[in-house]
Amino acid sequence: MSRIEGARADRTLRDGLGRRTFFLATAGLAAGAGASLASPAALATPGDPAGPDAARSDLTILQPGGRHQGTYVPADADSVLWGRLPNRATAPVATIDSGSVVTVDTISHEGILADQGRDPRGYFGEFGVSSREVLRDAVEIARRTPQDGPGPHVITGPVAVRGAEPGQVLKVEVLDLRLRVPYGVISNRHGRGALPGEYPEAWVGDPALRRYFNQGGEISIFVRAERRGKGLVGALPGPVSARFPLRPFLGVMGVARDTGDVVDSVPPTDAGGNIDVSLLGVGSTLYLPVQVAGGMFFTGDPHMAQGDGEVALTAMEGSLRATLRLTAVSPGGPAPKAAFGYPFAETADHWIPLGLSDAEGGADGGLDAAMRTAVRHAMQFLTEDLGMAGPVAYAYLSAASDFAISQVVDRTTGVHGLIRKADFD
Repeated sequence: MSRIEGARADRTLRDGLGRRTFFLATAGLAAGAGASLASPAALATPGDPAGPDAARSDLTILQPGGRHQGTYVPADADSVLWGRLPNRATAPVATIDSGSVVTVDTISHEGILADQGRDPRGYFGEFGVSSREVLRDAVEIARRTPQDGPGPHVITGPVAVRGAEPGQVLKVEVLDLRLRVPYGVISNRHGRGALPGEYPEAWVGDPALRRYFNQGGEISIFVRAERRGKGLVGALPGPVSARFPLRPFLGVMGVARDTGDVVDSVPPTDAGGNIDVSLLGVGSTLYLPVQVAGGMFFTGDPHMAQGDGEVALTAMEGSLRATLRLTAVSPGGPAPKAAFGYPFAETADHWIPLGLSDAEGGADGGLDAAMRTAVRHAMQFLTEDLGMAGPVAYAYLSAASDFAISQVVDRTTGVHGLIRKADFD
C-alpha cells in the first residue's frame, strides 16, 4: 500500500468507526470515499430513490422549530417517551381536529443510548460531526428524559385527534419526510439480529475486528449520507465501496392501546407501533384501529433506509421531520374493512395487508404465523372490499401477489403483502 493509500484508509476508518476505536483497527485497509457533512441532504421519493422530486429539499441540519405545516410537535424532553408507548392513561402533548396536518420531529435512539455513552455530542464527535451538527433536542433528551420503558425507542406524542373513538380507524397519511441530519447508525446488539450467537458474539476476542465495537461492546456502524444524482445514498465505511439508496420512513407509528400497563416499544401489536414496513414513506397511508378516545397517535424510530427483514437489528437509523395528516374514519368510511381490527397500509401502487406473529406481543408464533395473518387480511380485503369470490381471491394471491418479511428482529415478527392496484379495473 502506498503512503497516499494508507492515509486514505486511515481517514476512512476515522470517518466510519470513530477516533476512539480507530486506534484498535488493523492496518492495510484500502481507501473508501467519505462524504462531507456539509453536503446538503435531499429526500428521495419512496418508489424511486433518484426520482424527480428527490432534490426538492436541500438541507443539512434541521434543529427544533423552524418552518412546518399545521400543528408542530417538537421532540423535546416534555413531548417524548423513551422505551415505552402511550397507553390509555397517557396525556396528549397536542390535540388536533380530524383531517388536520401535523408536523412531528422524531429523534433516533442511536447516538444517545447508554452503550454509546448517552452523550450524542461526544458519540457523534468521534465520527467528525461537529457540535452544531448534533440535534439540540437529542442532547436534551439524553440529559433529561428517563429511559423508563423496556425498549430503546424515543417516541414523540401522543397526539389526540378530536372525535376519534374506539371502533373507528385513524388514517395516517405521510405527506413529507425530511432528514434532520445527514448521517445515521446501523447497530447489532444483544444477539437480537437474525443470527443470534453469531453476531456480535462471534466477533468478541478477535482484536483485528474490535474497531467495529462501541464502548458498550455492541456493534454500531456510522453511515454518512451522500448525494448521488438527484437523490441520497448511505455510504458505508471500510475497504469496499458500498452505497445504498436512502428511502426514509417511520419505523414506529401507532395508536395507544387500551391498557394501564407499560407498553414495550419493541414488539408491534394490533395497535401498530414498531411495524418497520419500509414502504411507509412519502405518499403512503397507514390505517390503525382506534382503541382509546382521541386515538392518541405516536411515532418514532425514524429510518433513513431499511431492507426488508432488518436482519442486523436496526436499519439506518437517523432523525426525521415528518408531516402527516390524521383523520378519524367511521365504519363504512374510506378505509379497508380489515383496518378496523388490525393495521393495514397502502401506497400509490399497492394495498398492503399486514401480519404479525403475535399481535399481543407475547410468545412469538414465528414467521409462519405472521404469514398466515397477512394472507387472511389480504383475503379479507379482496373478498369484502373488492368483492372477489374467496377461491378466486386465494388463486390471485398465489399467482400475482408478493409477501415480504417486514422484520425478524422485534420479537414479534412481521410480514406484509403487496396487492397491485393496477391489476384491478
